[in-house]
Amino acid sequence: MSIFKSGITLETLNKLSANTLVEHLGIRYTALGDDFIEATMPVDHRTHQPLGLLHGGASVALAETLGSVAAMCCLDTTLQYCVGVEINANHIKSVKEGFVTGKVTPIHVGKKTHVWEIRIVNEKKELVCISRITIAILDRK
Repeated sequence: MSIFKSGITLETLNKLSANTLVEHLGIRYTALGDDFIEATMPVDHRTHQPLGLLHGGASVALAETLGSVAAMCCLDTTLQYCVGVEINANHIKSVKEGFVTGKVTPIHVGKKTHVWEIRIVNEKKELVCISRITIAILDRK
């Protein structure tokens, strides 16, 4: 049984990215399961830091994107919305080119807060970054 509301598809998630930082960075949602979402991000001129490596901020942008979207997918967005409260990231391995893939899974899905873990791996499935985000769930007025 899925933790996400019905009607969520990869197509709808990717359409949400139009004209945003997510689209600019080349992030694409690629897998959706009962309790996870995956997305890829290119490691290229858009996501490099000056030494030609994947920028840590780009990894955090991927992580926050996945965590925020996962939380949103659990809500009735006519009644509630979500905002990030805190995010942390440990950068484990550098990447020069190709793609990285992030996978978000729940740690806690409560009525007022969510905590999500995001693991980002390279094309060899080696851990590049591990992140955790806390999301506040707010009622619409």
